[in-house]
Amino acid sequence: MPQALLAAGPSPLDPQWLISTFGLIGILAIVFAESGLLIGFFLPGDSLLFTTGLLVSAGQYLHQPLWLLCLLVAMAAVAGDQVGYLFGKRVGPSLFRRPNSRLFKQENVNRANDFFARYGARSIVLARFVPIVRTFTPIIAGVSRMRYRTFLIFNLVGGTLWGVGVTVLGYFLGQIAFVKANIEYILIAIVLVSVLPIGIQLLRSRRARRTAGAVGDPVETAHAPRR
Repeated sequence: MPQALLAAGPSPLDPQWLISTFGLIGILAIVFAESGLLIGFFLPGDSLLFTTGLLVSAGQYLHQPLWLLCLLVAMAAVAGDQVGYLFGKRVGPSLFRRPNSRLFKQENVNRANDFFARYGARSIVLARFVPIVRTFTPIIAGVSRMRYRTFLIFNLVGGTLWGVGVTVLGYFLGQIAFVKANIEYILIAIVLVSVLPIGIQLLRSRRARRTAGAVGDPVETAHAPRR
């Protein structure tokens, strides 16, 4: 296994470095945090799971059987969404009045709210595959007082499809000769994909601030979703 990315210096969004440094516990903690904690939206969930599958296939860093990894990842994903739902239910519509900070942007809440309004209960599954929206959707479900039994069913389905599906995809692609021969470049591409949503988010926030400053009006705040 090449060490090009590690030699270049650790990055907090580099899945290979995260896995080699924190192992299975780190993977589960990141999946849990990104699934339902407000501060977890920037974490590289998709690329982390894909890299996990690649490294298991290559026998590097992770030596647990694939089935056990998939089971634990799915459990962490489901548990994270559960916490997000309960948090949203407790906080309620006041979430939409929370001021912006470095780790919290109303824009992210708005995106998740629109996503939830468009797809309803299905959004709990679909949001798993959409970075940033994945973190805020269970919280919006809690704010909207979505029926708990319905949320739990869709959460179990979504957490399993995402946690198992992305990990297994990385595992089987890691056995392809082309992937094995070019794994350095693939890992570099994974790092770039990991930081891309954050870069886009920063650009959008900066553009919104400039527009608001030019017009002289504050950025419009969100309204609570309809129940």
